[in-house]
Amino acid sequence: MAHSAGKTGKYANFEQLREQAIALRRQGLSLRQIRNHLKVYNNDLLNRLVRGEPAPEWTKRPNAKDALREQARELRRQGRTYDQIEAALGCSRSSVSLWVRDLPRPAPRYTPEEQQALMREGLARHRATEREKHDEARAAALREIGELTDRELFLAGVALYWAEGQKSKPYDRRERVVFVNSDPGVIRTYLAWLDMLGVDRERLGFRVLIHESADVTAAQRFWAEVAGVDVSVFARPTLKRHNPRTVRRNTGAGYHGCLVVAVSRSADLYNRVEGWWGGIVTQARARLG
Repeated sequence: MAHSAGKTGKYANFEQLREQAIALRRQGLSLRQIRNHLKVYNNDLLNRLVRGEPAPEWTKRPNAKDALREQARELRRQGRTYDQIEAALGCSRSSVSLWVRDLPRPAPRYTPEEQQALMREGLARHRATEREKHDEARAAALREIGELTDRELFLAGVALYWAEGQKSKPYDRRERVVFVNSDPGVIRTYLAWLDMLGVDRERLGFRVLIHESADVTAAQRFWAEVAGVDVSVFARPTLKRHNPRTVRRNTGAGYHGCLVVAVSRSADLYNRVEGWWGGIVTQARARLG
């Protein structure tokens, strides 16, 4: 129940109460203070009594977003981008857009050409950093290998041949050791493996397998140096025909084709390699349980 300050009835005259409420409001009183002063405890009536009169500043709760909004606008005036404002204030992109969209767009700090140059510089730095990381990883891995024992080279050579060498099929037995690869490191490792097995270099035949448009003579010189032999021992190269419908990427000075290394009178060696590989597979299966 609400009670008026005077003795003129239940609430007293509404207009009289309104005049008193407005006077108190203009003195800087809050709604709670006006309620207690006039003894008007009905909130609806209390709001009607002060309708149209702004609340005193001291009664307004501060809005945290108002401060953020002002900061965002100030940053925009300084020429900051949406991304920079968002990062600086930790607010959403939509809020930044709402707060500053009426402000003029800042002039770009760089010309398009300068932007492109900065992007290229940043990309070059990134690539240099990545290359440095890769080089460090490779150097650490190289140190982990240490000195290669005969048994380690033996097992590596067996796996290498079975992955890259010519293999017989049940329906087409070709018991001959023939190896083809385009990686100089793989070729050197394979030749070291043959040396360790006691295969006479006189039994080795060399042939280049390469695209017909490449520099065949240069390729033969390259592979002769890799294998440590004279170019004169090379057999006639095998040339790949060009298909005009395909786009070749293996071109340029770095393309040397593949080297084919064949071992003569190698049926026994092939069968031993097949058995060695079977032993590796058997042991691997045992480890898998």
